[in-house]
Amino acid sequence: MQFQTLVQHLDKARPILIAGATASGKSALALKIAAELGGVIVNADALQVYGGWRVLTARPSTQEEAQVPHFLYGHVQNQASYSVGDWLRDITPILTSGQRLIIVGGTGLYFRALTEGLADIPPIREDIRRQSTHFLSVGKTDVMLAALDDATRAKIDVQNPMRVSRAWEVLQSTGQSILTWHAQTPPPLILLDSCDALHLSSPVEWLNARLAMRFDVMIKNGALDEAQANLKNWNPDSQSSQAIGAPELIAHLRGHCSLEEAKKMAVIASRQYAKRQRTWFRKRMVHWRSLETHNL
Repeated sequence: MQFQTLVQHLDKARPILIAGATASGKSALALKIAAELGGVIVNADALQVYGGWRVLTARPSTQEEAQVPHFLYGHVQNQASYSVGDWLRDITPILTSGQRLIIVGGTGLYFRALTEGLADIPPIREDIRRQSTHFLSVGKTDVMLAALDDATRAKIDVQNPMRVSRAWEVLQSTGQSILTWHAQTPPPLILLDSCDALHLSSPVEWLNARLAMRFDVMIKNGALDEAQANLKNWNPDSQSSQAIGAPELIAHLRGHCSLEEAKKMAVIASRQYAKRQRTWFRKRMVHWRSLETHNL
């Protein structure tokens, strides 16, 4: 589908949701739509919220941000935790501002919570969080799994340590299972039927080539300097440290590998991440309009 054809099929008042794998062209499409139809751009990427990683997370440049109002980019400190619930709370006043929203990102859970609702689980106690982090670091997921009830074990992905950890944290911190909290989920902030929901899908070979080229561009644009600035306070357990390429560049700066080796490992990590995103979107976004970005 050509861009002008797409624009003609978009409602001029409804919110637009744009989801897709990393490097699939989401931000560029959002800018083009905003220029053509108006609106503001809102981030729905869990890593682009962090202020310390503009280049490495491919956040819009300052020049791009000057063209159209952008919200929820780089507003969280690297050392802070930031949950899906935090994002929903931050986006709520923007939703009620009367502006036409173009919500763009690669974090499927953000879109799912936005359009399906999210259980209002209280913040996890810090001592519980530290204990679950310890269990994960020493490979004791089975200890947390054993503490869960049969219904929860049957419902969650027990092969995913983060899902097990989350269920255990909720139980320990609140005294109720995560299933009980999910059963009390409030209505979604936006109904999917009231949006133009676009899922960007592209050939794997095309996307992989872009990922390799993009990391070279990131290095030229200062990603290594960015990593250097974050080196002093680097904590591999921080959410912000999940930025693709960050662990590899930090390893290079600490003398553990060459820059070329770091780049190769980062590109591999990028491709693996994109593959996980594609799998998630295919399963969860069957009701979204699928577009092949390379044809726009």
